Amino acid sequence: MRFIVLTMLALLALPAAPASAQSGPSESSIADRLPLFAKNNCQQIRDPGNQLFCGDAELAAAAEKLGSAIEARLARLPDRLPAIEENATWTRQRNLGCGIVGQTAIRSDEFDQVRACLLKVTEERAAILRDPDFDCLAANTAAGAVICADPSLALSETELNGQVLGLIGKLDPTAARFAYAEYGRWTRERDRKCNLVGKENVPLAELESAEDCLAEYLKRKTAEIAAAKGDPKKVFGRQIAARMPDTDAVDFCAARIHAANSCGNFLRINRVHALDIQLTDQDAQVTGEIEMVVLAPFTTCSKVASSCTGTCWDPRTGLPQPGTVGKERSGEAFNVTRRLRIQRTFAFVKAADGWRCREDELAPVNSGTASGGS
Repeated sequence: MRFIVLTMLALLALPAAPASAQSGPSESSIADRLPLFAKNNCQQIRDPGNQLFCGDAELAAAAEKLGSAIEARLARLPDRLPAIEENATWTRQRNLGCGIVGQTAIRSDEFDQVRACLLKVTEERAAILRDPDFDCLAANTAAGAVICADPSLALSETELNGQVLGLIGKLDPTAARFAYAEYGRWTRERDRKCNLVGKENVPLAELESAEDCLAEYLKRKTAEIAAAKGDPKKVFGRQIAARMPDTDAVDFCAARIHAANSCGNFLRINRVHALDIQLTDQDAQVTGEIEMVVLAPFTTCSKVASSCTGTCWDPRTGLPQPGTVGKERSGEAFNVTRRLRIQRTFAFVKAADGWRCREDELAPVNSGTASGGS
């Protein structure tokens, strides 16, 4: 879990980058009002809000309390990674709500007002995160909204989450990584089966028909875990062949690739969709579309980029640069919450128990786009 905690804390305080060698008058006067500015080398942080958290003891203490609340929240969520995206969105909203716009320096005459605002919203955020009900209220998917609105569904999900965490806690770190990836795949499969994909903005009243489907899923998974009698290997890590080379099969393949490459440190698979299926008796070529959301910054052309997205990217156009895959280069990094969408053709072979993916990496991709999260 250590990487998740560090990532969350980094979202709070360390989008760090070298500052300009020249400091303007406003920046100098603000530095003079931050007792820890020089001691903590806060000039190395470009973000004005994070400079205040770096140089002010009271703000730093509030951020530490918030970090502890985040850790506690992560400890009760089996699918922890969406919380990183949600927290990054809150951080941007916090800055805007407190009058911080981009990298624009805080004016000296606004310092007290901005500082007070940051302190207030950070303390409030910590208190909110300590409430387990927030996990439900912060749901940013259609399925999450339906579950949150129904007390019985919310209770069933909480119970399932606790059982999942109990099982994963018995696994070694590598097996646990695959288990978390598998749990994410369960959730995506559930949303597809319950016809809730892409319905985040649909009125809740129009989604009531999905309640029975969600209840059946929660009941089935809870029974599956109960049948395992505490043995996580009876639930996670099984090489299950697909009945058909379809969207579920592509999702299983992509999830395994991501788990094998520790991509969950940086990216979460958000949606998977099979666009085209070319099928013979023994082989299949399936073109799948995979949408991923960035959870921690990584360079647009790096091992992470090529292993986890199948390509390097041109940060100016948001388009793939296939010819640069495998080449390490310094350069611009993807922002947290940036969404990457790739199309990739996966090869499947027919086995005695069903269809199995023959891929062990995502490269090369057919096409892709990077958008949002700026």
